[in-house]
Amino acid sequence: MTVGDPEPLERLIAQQTALGGILRTLGQAPFDLSAILDAILSHAVALGHAERGFIYLRGDDGLYRHAAAIGASEEIVALNLSNPLSPGRGTLVGRTALTRQVVHVPDVEQDPEYTYTAAKRLGGLRAMLGVPMLREDDVVGVVTMWRNEPNPFTDDEIEIVRQFADQAVIAVTTTQLLGTIDHQRAELARFLAPEVAALISSPEGAALLAGHRREITVVFTDLRGFTPFSESAEPEDVMNVLREYHHALGSRITDAGGTLERFTGDGVMVFFNDPIEQPDHAERAIRMAMSLRDDVAKLAEGWRSLGHRLGFGVGIATGYATLGRIGYEGRGDYAAVGSVVNLGARICAQAEDGQILLSPRACARVEAQATVRDAGEMTIKGFSQPVRVSELIGLKG
Repeated sequence: MTVGDPEPLERLIAQQTALGGILRTLGQAPFDLSAILDAILSHAVALGHAERGFIYLRGDDGLYRHAAAIGASEEIVALNLSNPLSPGRGTLVGRTALTRQVVHVPDVEQDPEYTYTAAKRLGGLRAMLGVPMLREDDVVGVVTMWRNEPNPFTDDEIEIVRQFADQAVIAVTTTQLLGTIDHQRAELARFLAPEVAALISSPEGAALLAGHRREITVVFTDLRGFTPFSESAEPEDVMNVLREYHHALGSRITDAGGTLERFTGDGVMVFFNDPIEQPDHAERAIRMAMSLRDDVAKLAEGWRSLGHRLGFGVGIATGYATLGRIGYEGRGDYAAVGSVVNLGARICAQAEDGQILLSPRACARVEAQATVRDAGEMTIKGFSQPVRVSELIGLKG
């Protein structure tokens, strides 16, 4: 190979074009680290006038593993994949990681410290260049260039490879950051509704979390007879009942698209139409409630066989509430505040086993889809006038 140095303007244009292509790939979604590393290495080999190039990334165990290759034979790639490298003088990757500096060897045959004989036997490795991928002073990876002949790399070529190594660091850091965000979102989803977990990491999340007003449909459920049961039953039996009960509720809430605000023992509060807007929020609520009633009825049969007599009641109310983050530094919840929440809770307290009671506004919202019957007026604490409540029977048709 003849090592040539293009004119400065041509070299600059080629370099900027390559970097622009890498940045465009970095901006793609979903982010593909392998594609980014391949693009970086391809440009580095071309502009650095090398026959082949490799990228190694450091693992959690401190070893550097093959992550990308350009121009290498299958035998070389197989060797790299099966041999993670540790910092040390005997290999190009190890020496670069050890020194945290660029390593340039014009002819590996003249370097007595290079002891990676398995690589030497495959041939075609004479002039070599190792550039550390530095994040602050931490070597997260190594970019290596190789030539078949002992032709030294120029200062300009070394600088070009260094710039591509910097791009590789950005790619790796971005991937790790995205992985951290996905992990945190998954962890949040264990404790929050999936919609709220996603909201927290979205651009519009800050405004919604700060507080906003919206019409919602609130669903309260609890078990009838739970207090005397918990006082007389063994703690293990109480926990088993709650575990089965919460499992049944959780899957239905997720399927219906509800936001779980809280579990309070046997009591559960779910609301619809926030943070994701749902034009059919009241219908979603009644469909979920009927499914839950069926699920808990089946569970209750098993509980009765163990001597536990438990029922299930539901209260549903529709109205406006203020929603957002409440709590203090280090601990917060996403909550709904307003009279509609109190109304739903009070109606639920009045529901008998198997009953699903609706507030007037909730009933009006679903009258086209549901069959209801008048359950009379109820005097509800916190409301100056009696509230006429309806009982949900089923869906029409």
